[in-house]
Amino acid sequence: MLRAIVPPTDCPSCGSALEWLNQLLYCKSTICGAQKQKKIEHFAKTLKIKGLGPAAIEKLGIQDFDEIYTLTLEDISSALSSDKIALKLKGEIDNSKSAPLDLVLPAFGIPLIGKTATKKLSDTVKNINEINADTCERAGLGPKATENLTFWLANEFYSFYDGYLPFDFKFVVTERVEHKGVVCISGRLKSFKTKADATETLSSQGYEVKSSLTKDVTILVNESGVESSKTKQARNSGITIITDLKSYLEN
Repeated sequence: MLRAIVPPTDCPSCGSALEWLNQLLYCKSTICGAQKQKKIEHFAKTLKIKGLGPAAIEKLGIQDFDEIYTLTLEDISSALSSDKIALKLKGEIDNSKSAPLDLVLPAFGIPLIGKTATKKLSDTVKNINEINADTCERAGLGPKATENLTFWLANEFYSFYDGYLPFDFKFVVTERVEHKGVVCISGRLKSFKTKADATETLSSQGYEVKSSLTKDVTILVNESGVESSKTKQARNSGITIITDLKSYLEN
């Protein structure tokens, strides 16, 4: 006899009531230990702090981002039972203090604020203090991403982290590259793992990337070989169509 599976009602980590969202259960408690653990893991991974994985985070008892930078060599050595490992990890932590906002901002795990959104912001503002609803809009962030970021700034960064983290919160100043055109990507890519990777490369080389075939698009990327409606429209409009983006950029 088959038995119905009864979904849990409470978070196994903190005991808070779970909420349904798009047919999935989520814990939205701000004090959930499991969520904090995952956020710290993401933070360490994004800032490339080698040795600060799940086991080390748990042994060190890290509860928030700022606690990473209050750890002494003695603290780490005692928790991890190794002077050698402690010395190496302390060095990794100290090295991460020089990380620019280009890396630091995505490390906080703010929904919709990843590498792509951060790159757009870096082209518009110089530091975190210049980020607001207006500069987010000028950078091209969508309404939801802007809402998430400005909410985080007001309720977390300025309330808790400003002054307690060692970063200068400035974007890397890069030379402006010549604008080479507007690119639209149709379908799946073969020469890049993801569209996000392709977009990052295109942006670094002076191309603007759009998700739809607007009037200003000059290049359509179609590596799938499928004659999509975008491809037909591009061909009829005289837009350049390329089938291998990586090779195109390398030539």
